[in-house]
Amino acid sequence: MSGKTPSPFELQRLIENLVRAGTVSAVDEPGYKCRVKTGGLETNWLPWFARRAGNVRHWSPPFVGEQCMVLSPGGDMASGFVLVGIFSDGVPANGNSLDVERTTYPDGAVFEYDHNASALKVTLPGGGTADITVPDSITVQCKTADVTASETAKVHSQEITLDAPMNIVTGQLVVQGLLTYTAGMAGSGTGPGGKTAQIDGDMEFINGHGLTTDGGDIVAGSISVQGHGHIEQDAGGRTAGGAVP
Repeated sequence: MSGKTPSPFELQRLIENLVRAGTVSAVDEPGYKCRVKTGGLETNWLPWFARRAGNVRHWSPPFVGEQCMVLSPGGDMASGFVLVGIFSDGVPANGNSLDVERTTYPDGAVFEYDHNASALKVTLPGGGTADITVPDSITVQCKTADVTASETAKVHSQEITLDAPMNIVTGQLVVQGLLTYTAGMAGSGTGPGGKTAQIDGDMEFINGHGLTTDGGDIVAGSISVQGHGHIEQDAGGRTAGGAVP
């Protein structure tokens, strides 16, 4: 004011400009500024308030048509700041509960937390994707978990451990590498060709020191492959009573 005493008219104008309601008319994202229509006026480019703007920063630019307030120190709107976040008839509230914090995005995505029910819910629109990158480790603890992938699901790792007393596979299981088991194998039902089991290739039964006569055995009904004999007598005079080489 250059030391001059403002006139009553100028003083009234400055007081009116201290706080003015308006709507965002244009947004300059790279410059993080916007313009506001208030009354019959449109402001110059003014910075908007962010939730945080220090070491922790929050980026959420205003939208054209969003209701706001222009706060002008000393009544000088050229050096004002824009405070957004005021619901209006054109942009009504996206919730009506004191217990729910909800963020709604233009594409239909919704992030909400109900602190009364202690329930977090994230909803993405059709075609939405989520990408979480954690360089070191991630831990998820819960009572029950249910993951549904309508097409495919992949897990990539150098080693995977399924630590559960019971693991149930409801569909076909294909193992492309070596299948090793250490607690026996039992099964039933009908597989390929009407058989319970079908193996394409040779089988070898060992006891841990190589193939031996006292190693693994195959028993069909009450007949042992290693221990069965024959009633018929062969050309060498051998009869049933021992394993035939």
